[in-house]
Amino acid sequence: MRVLVVEDDSLLGDALQVGLRQAGFVPDWITDGIGAEHALATTEYGAMVLDIGLPRRSGLEVLARMRAAGNRLPVLILTARDTVGDRIAGLDAGADDYLVKPFAMGELTARLRALARRSEGRSQPALQVAGVTLDPAAHTVSFEGAPIELSAKEFTLLRVFMQNAGRVLSRAQLEEQLYGWDDETGSNTVEVFIHHLRRKFGRDLIRTVRGVGYLMPRESA
Repeated sequence: MRVLVVEDDSLLGDALQVGLRQAGFVPDWITDGIGAEHALATTEYGAMVLDIGLPRRSGLEVLARMRAAGNRLPVLILTARDTVGDRIAGLDAGADDYLVKPFAMGELTARLRALARRSEGRSQPALQVAGVTLDPAAHTVSFEGAPIELSAKEFTLLRVFMQNAGRVLSRAQLEEQLYGWDDETGSNTVEVFIHHLRRKFGRDLIRTVRGVGYLMPRESA
């Protein structure tokens, strides 16, 4: 899942990027409120981690403006402001969750996974599609009960397909979910990872829709 991190502290922002990548997320890091709004307007995210005390535009103002515009992106406020009043203000502005600094990275990533489940309408932590079971928290995958070993990018790509089962995804959409701004991509990287997934799960797992993109059916063939 691609996550927008909006945090003006350079040490914390860098640590968040590292921790989120290790947990299987694809993070982009912005240090001010106006930059966050530009990122939201140009990139599709699965969630946002938002500080309140930001330069140029406060986190609460960013949040209120995006909700007023109809943006329903799950938002986790991450801040040092820990009074009950602060939490009420953040949640009433449209936040889905609120975490106070200092925090444990494991708790942050667990909260992001919970936000993703709620936004997708799932109650169970594991994704299950066409005989494939993917557990984002344990970072495990099985096919018809047998465990399957995947690289980090293969895992991320499979998760994107499973979250969008029955929907055709273009190469550009897949690349957007696989890579952050700082990642280098090759000209045929997505195709290579799809080839790897087909080799491990069978060619029918991901179908090519010629001239449009790729599709993971909801049910196995």
